[in-house]
This record gives sequence, C-alpha cells and structure tokens, in this order.
Amino acid sequence: MNDIFAQFFKNKILITTISGWLVAQIIKVIIGTFRLKRFDFRWFVGTGGMPSSHATGASCLATSIGINYGFDSVYFALAAAFALVVMFDAQGVRRATGRQARILNKITDDIYWKGRIKDGQLRELIGHTPMEVIMGFILGVVIAFVAG
Repeated sequence: MNDIFAQFFKNKILITTISGWLVAQIIKVIIGTFRLKRFDFRWFVGTGGMPSSHATGASCLATSIGINYGFDSVYFALAAAFALVVMFDAQGVRRATGRQARILNKITDDIYWKGRIKDGQLRELIGHTPMEVIMGFILGVVIAFVAG
C-alpha cells in the first residue's frame, strides 16, 4: 500500500496537472474576492469563472505529456484530443447550460412572486466564456513548462 502512495507522489505529470488546477482555482478566488469585495469558498470548489481550471488542467496534462514523451507521441495525441474536448465542453455545452439556468431562474422568480412555488435556484455559473478557456489554456501550458 505504501508503494502505491509513493508511486502516486512520484508521478510528476499528475502532480503538475493537479497543481495547475489548484493554481487556477486560487486565481479564480482572488479575482472573485477583488471583483465583488467579499470571499466565497464556493469559488474554490465550484465551476465557471476566470481562468477555466478545466482548461488549465487539461492543457497542463497534455503539455506535460508532450514535454516528457514527445509532442509526436501517441500519449500527447490522446491528451491533446482530451484537452480539446474538455475545453470545447467548458465553453460550449456547459456555458449553454448556465444560460438556460439563468432563464429558468427568472421564470421561477416570476412564479415565486406570484406565490405558486418556493423552490431554490439553479446554478448559473457552470460554463466558461471563450476568454476564460483561452486564459486557462495558457496558464496550463505555462505551468507545465515551468514544472518541466
């Protein structure tokens, strides 16, 4: 069992990828705190916001694999394809879901004020803008190159 933990912590690519995600989440909390002048722990564990931690993690993984196994390796090709799917989903499908949640919340508010229902609100900040994804991508690549 100790061998498994030792192997886990020796996996530089995985540790770099997790570190990239962590850095993106911390940046997201800092930006949110300055922008809204209050701290909200949900920014650290939630989705959405600047930069995209999904894009950061996926691009950090792909870049780290490229650095360690070659940018012409099948490993990099798999990781890069995975990163593209993650980034497309982060700014496409999940962003559309957030827009739909915003509309449904407005409908729910309208109904609530007429006294018909008392349900909670849906989470609106689910996806990312293209700029949040691009910044996450750049952050992931930079972290991977710095970590080597």
